[in-house]
Amino acid sequence: MRLGEFRFRPRLVDSLRGYTKGDLRADFAAGVTVGVVALPLAMAFGIASGVEPGQGIVTAIIAGFLIAALGGSKVQIGGPAGAFVVLLYAIVERYGVASLLISTFMAGVLMFAMGALRLGNLIRFIPVSIVIGFTNGIAVVIALQQVKDFLGLSIARMPANFFSQIDALWQARATLNPTAFALGAASLAIVVFWPKSYDANSANWRRWLARVPGTIVVLLLGTLAVSVAGLQVETIGSRFGGIPQGLPAFSLPQFDWATAQNLVMPTLSIALLGAIESLLCARVADGLIHDRHDPNQELMAQGVANFVAPFFGGIAATGTVARTVTNVRSGARTPIAGIVHSATLLAIVLALAPLAHDIPLASLAAILLFVAWNMGDWREFARLRYFSLSYRTILLATFLLTVVFDLTVAVQIGLVLASLFFIRRISTLTRVEPISLPADYAVTASGKRVAAWRIFGSLFFGSVTRLEQLLDPAQPLADVVVLELHQVINLDTTGLEALRSLYRMLQRRGGRLVIAEPNEQPLSLMRRSGFVDEIGEGSVFDELDAALTAVATERGAP
Repeated sequence: MRLGEFRFRPRLVDSLRGYTKGDLRADFAAGVTVGVVALPLAMAFGIASGVEPGQGIVTAIIAGFLIAALGGSKVQIGGPAGAFVVLLYAIVERYGVASLLISTFMAGVLMFAMGALRLGNLIRFIPVSIVIGFTNGIAVVIALQQVKDFLGLSIARMPANFFSQIDALWQARATLNPTAFALGAASLAIVVFWPKSYDANSANWRRWLARVPGTIVVLLLGTLAVSVAGLQVETIGSRFGGIPQGLPAFSLPQFDWATAQNLVMPTLSIALLGAIESLLCARVADGLIHDRHDPNQELMAQGVANFVAPFFGGIAATGTVARTVTNVRSGARTPIAGIVHSATLLAIVLALAPLAHDIPLASLAAILLFVAWNMGDWREFARLRYFSLSYRTILLATFLLTVVFDLTVAVQIGLVLASLFFIRRISTLTRVEPISLPADYAVTASGKRVAAWRIFGSLFFGSVTRLEQLLDPAQPLADVVVLELHQVINLDTTGLEALRSLYRMLQRRGGRLVIAEPNEQPLSLMRRSGFVDEIGEGSVFDELDAALTAVATERGAP
């Protein structure tokens, strides 16, 4: 990449041109709304990721501000996300929180580099079957992790492995806390059935209730039940000691090269998943506001956010669909709404942090169960019968591997399967068909036979077997072979070697290979590799008729 191609221009810069008081009022109202919505989610995602709830809030404040201020989308809201929960929890379980922070800021550097090198559009090449598979798998794992707190089970620490989690839950079944279960069930019912929308004909009370997020209602009622009724359930205060009243001080994570070397795969996983989620979220936002985001600028903003947040104890962040949609539906017009969202969270932490002591974990678990349900595209499983075998295989394999093993393995194997199915599909489109020749062109005066073949598709490593009928020594082959390549759109080095093998086989028998109507890419490769020089310029023709005429002339035909 040339230095002149680097471009760093946040969407905020363009949005401030012609910015009006009306825009400010709309952005402020939307930012406050989404900030209130983000509070319980930030705490819940922090706990589910294996860190303290305060670290989730810090991530939402710092990363949310940087993503809004520097991003390539007008309305995207960034912060801790459900997509990261499985991955981050596994990293904490295996390497510890300090290593998670190191992986996060290294992933930030990688994401910024991806954006700077203008690789944002490449993320769109991830097959939708893989995205749906790992998203549904993450939803299942998130839900499974919440069972412990939802039922009030006494488990010192949930393992990261799926089967170990099932075993730990089963072994602890006798420790079920009926009070926690009742509180969790009531919280889940409130979140599910709380009014989500209103219209002009709705009653005044319904319109007012619909403006209050159900998650906030659950937090308020759950906290009130614990503090007033003295319910014996685990709370943020009893497990974590509460949340800090303000942002933590800037500090450098303990970094050493030996540790960093062990975190290569976690770092790549965070960077890849963050890039996929943020750009998918930005595309959703584009559809809602009829705009187009800058994927490379968005990746650079995500990189800065993930680099800076760990210095304050924050975890990995990305674009979040639920909060972005809430932002848009609340009337957001520019990135100012995202900045206000971060300021709102900071104000809540500064003013109300002591009240978080009595927030019951059962209520937070209920919120995450609801998030997990909405996160998955469960209807896609019912529709699988309408899709191809390759689509079903990739989606189900990615889903099961995400649940049973981990996200990294699932995405890697999903991409391998997608590549193999693609290669197989492209290879089936490649055909080699004989061209019927008049009798006086099929045999030379000296008795040598002439045959012509037309090749369709892509002649590459996955389809060279289509030439077996020409390369098989046991099969009779004409002395002069004419190949018409007008329908060959691509030729790779393996396909070129197959053509070279055919030529040398003919040459040993005193025969000849003729190429007719090659497209630009195949002809360029044949010239650069020296293949044209090997068979001779006189053996390459722009038209099939000219090739057949030349062969006919050489053999003395009329």
